[in-house]
Amino acid sequence: MNHNSLLKRFCDYVKIDTQADENSKTYPSTKGQLELGKMLVKELHEIGIKDAYQTEYGLVFGTIPSNAGRSIQTIAWVAHMDTSPETSGKNVSPIIHENYDGKDIILPKDKTKIITTTENHDLPPLKGKTIISTDGTTLLGADNKAGVAVIMQAAQELIKNNSIIHGDIRICFTCDEEIGKGVNHLDLKELGAIAAYTLDGGGQGEIDGETFSADLATVTIHGRNIHPSIAKNRMTNAIRLAAIFIERLPTKKLAPETTEGMEGFLHPYTIAGGVAEVSIKILLRDFDSKKLREYEAFLSQLASQIQLEYPEAKFDILVTKQYRNMADGMSKEPRAIPFAVEAMKLAGLQPKVTSVRGGTDGSRMTEIGLPTPNLSTGEHNPHSPLEWTCLEEMEKAVEVLLHLAQVWAKP
Repeated sequence: MNHNSLLKRFCDYVKIDTQADENSKTYPSTKGQLELGKMLVKELHEIGIKDAYQTEYGLVFGTIPSNAGRSIQTIAWVAHMDTSPETSGKNVSPIIHENYDGKDIILPKDKTKIITTTENHDLPPLKGKTIISTDGTTLLGADNKAGVAVIMQAAQELIKNNSIIHGDIRICFTCDEEIGKGVNHLDLKELGAIAAYTLDGGGQGEIDGETFSADLATVTIHGRNIHPSIAKNRMTNAIRLAAIFIERLPTKKLAPETTEGMEGFLHPYTIAGGVAEVSIKILLRDFDSKKLREYEAFLSQLASQIQLEYPEAKFDILVTKQYRNMADGMSKEPRAIPFAVEAMKLAGLQPKVTSVRGGTDGSRMTEIGLPTPNLSTGEHNPHSPLEWTCLEEMEKAVEVLLHLAQVWAKP
C-alpha cells in the first residue's frame, strides 16, 4: 500500500470546505460538497473506474468491477463528504505529526487547544505512528473524509492488483449526513447491493452493529414584544421562557453530559430568536426507538406546565424523524456483520461489535432495507477543533476492506 498516496488523498479532501448547513434550502446544503464530489469522480476515472458519476443531488457512484469470472453478490462501501455544522470546516490546515512522541499535542494556531493523553486514551498507544490534527481553528474533517480516503485507496488497490478476487463493489459518497439528510436522495436500486458498509467509525477494529434511534424536536416559544419602557403587563419575553424551559430539562440523567453506554438523552444544542419568538432544537436519542415517544411526551408536558404559568405565551413542538437503530434491520442480511468480523481478523485485528452512541448513513440505509454496519476508520474527537486521526489506522481500514472484498467472494 502507498503510504504517501493515502496521506495526500486525505489532506487534499479535508482542505475543501464541505461543512453542512442545516438552514439551507438546497440539496446538498453547501457547494463545497459538489466540489469534492467532482474531484472524486475525476479521481475514480483516473484509477480505472469508468462508470463513476455525480448525480444532480451531488451523490457520487462508481463500480469496482468484479474479476471473479463468476456470479458474486454485490456489496457497497459508503462514506459522506460533508462535515459537521458545529465547527468551522473552512481553511482546514492539517498538521502532520510524524513519529508521534506519545505526549500531549498543542495545536499551533490556538495553543489553548490541547489534545491531551489523559482525555484521549487511544493516543498514547500510537506512539511512533503518524498523527494528523487540526491547527486548532477548525475541525479536521476526518469525520468522514478519512472514510472517503480509505475507500478511494482501497478501490485503487483492487483495480491495480488483479490477484485479489472480488465481486462488483459499489462505491457511494453521500451528502449532508451530518444534518440527517444523507440518504434522502439515495436510491437503493441505483446502488444495487445486497449489503453495504459505512466507513465512519473511530479507532480500529470496531464494527458498529447498533446505533441510537434519533429524532429532532424543535420547540418554538411565541412571546410578545413591545418597547421595554411600556412593557409592564404587556410584554411576554420568549427568551426568559426559553431559559425556564431549558432549566427544567433533566441534567442528572437523560443528558449527554451525564449518560453513557446504553443510556439515552435529550440534548438542547441550538437556540435562536428574540423577545417575540425563540426556537430551541433538541436531539432525542435512545437505543430503544419506543423511548423517543416518551421523550417527546415529556417535552410536551413541560411546555404545557410552563404555558399554564404564563398563559400569554404559546409553545409549539415539531418532532422530525431522523434515523433508527440499525440493529432493528440487520437480520435481513445476517452475513454482513460476521463477514466484517472475519475481514478484521484476517487484517490482524481483534474485532469488537459495538453499540455506537450516534448514527450514520447506515442507520437510515438499514431502516429502508439495506443492512449497513459501520466500520472503524481512525476518527477521533469528531466535530471538534481537537479532532485527530492516525494514518496507520486508516491504512488498516484499507486492509480490512481488501479482505472484506475477498470474504464476500468466497464460494
